[in-house]
Amino acid sequence: MHKTSIFSFSLQKWSGKRCYMLAARDLSIVWGNTPRYWRWTSLPEPRFSEVAELIDVCWLEIRGKINTSMLFPNTNYAAYLVFKSPAGAYGFEYQPAEVSVGINEGGGETQTVYLNPDGGQMLRYEIIPRLRGDGWMEIELGQYVNKGGQDGELEMSLMEVKGGHWKSGLIIQGLEIRPKEG
Repeated sequence: MHKTSIFSFSLQKWSGKRCYMLAARDLSIVWGNTPRYWRWTSLPEPRFSEVAELIDVCWLEIRGKINTSMLFPNTNYAAYLVFKSPAGAYGFEYQPAEVSVGINEGGGETQTVYLNPDGGQMLRYEIIPRLRGDGWMEIELGQYVNKGGQDGELEMSLMEVKGGHWKSGLIIQGLEIRPKEG
């Protein structure tokens, strides 16, 4: 993690509450600073000056943190990975990733997701990406109820480390944390 936090926030129209987006540079990406595995590049449309482009890895691990004191009390939040999977991306068709959201390492429930919306082996109940209004994809990593008064780090993670398959092509904009409807 970098020492300075790179994030933006906006207000959610229906609730009036803040939504936070952690930039890719503010995430802990295993081998993220190794040019053989990841490339930092600029695209015209994201919120941040740089995005992380996956060159080739067999161990995919992305983590982010935000202090719960920044979140509204008594609010259910969901965390999302915001990414693109352009033509030519591979390695995500058959191997699911594990995601979790929770307080202070290990506090969250692990779920299985597919980063490829056309994943060949996915089951009906698996979580898959959806297209956002801004042209990026998002996939829910999990939910967290901020009860208030509980100070700590909300930790979010996405990992695919079991399959051993090489993966390439994802472009990571960041992690978004926003109030969940209902």
